[in-house]
Amino acid sequence: MNITRVGVDIAKSVFHVHGVDRHDQVQWRGKYSRGKWLDAIAKRVPEGAEIGMEACASSHHWARELQARGYRVKLIAAQFVKPYVKSNKNDRVDAEAICEAMGRPNMRFVAVKTVEQQDVQAVHRIRSELVQQRTAKANQIRGLIGEYGLVAPTGIGQLRAALPRWLEDAENGLTDDFRVLLAGLAEDLRHLGEVGAVVVTGGRGEYRGVASFQQVMEHIRQVQEQAAALSERVDGEADASSTVVANTSSTTDFDAQADEGEQR
Repeated sequence: MNITRVGVDIAKSVFHVHGVDRHDQVQWRGKYSRGKWLDAIAKRVPEGAEIGMEACASSHHWARELQARGYRVKLIAAQFVKPYVKSNKNDRVDAEAICEAMGRPNMRFVAVKTVEQQDVQAVHRIRSELVQQRTAKANQIRGLIGEYGLVAPTGIGQLRAALPRWLEDAENGLTDDFRVLLAGLAEDLRHLGEVGAVVVTGGRGEYRGVASFQQVMEHIRQVQEQAAALSERVDGEADASSTVVANTSSTTDFDAQADEGEQR
């Protein structure tokens, strides 16, 4: 038995595998627990073989684990696996479909991310969510304050400046109860702005139990050389460059993903 290609359906607890030889003859089917499937791969599959998985949650982690064991890993977007599902969808059938899809000559694959790339991507995702939360909070304040006949100024900065004036003005028609609520909203808006600044600038501080974002931004600094090489090919500032680095492993990957879009 000489297995050359293995499709793996990954999950939280149970992993299904489907292995074939160089003639595409099935040589191995199995179901293993989370703690045993890597050992099963190592015992049955020779180093250098190709192992494929859907690009989904935890796939990059497992890909790095397999690469460290000497395997060639291919990640495939779920929409490219679906056409190869032959019968009713289940984990065993999915593993077979992945194995078949990865053997297609023109299949598109997702580049495996390094830990550093995932750190950078996490910063961008957290920042994006914080911006959305801040915008939603500002719009909530504008809507509520409008019910009392006050017009909120345009822009987050001007809104922040207006909030203390509204709270201090005893003649603007705001009730005592609403002033308490508005003070809480103003504090929420201030906090979101400060946390966003920590993420963007790498300033010292903590956020919801996460260690100082200074450490995260240090990771970004470590990949800035790669970002600089790619930045000339992307319209935007350094933010765009680090986003590209977070989603590509090399300039070759950048060329491929520029055409096909990011696969997740």
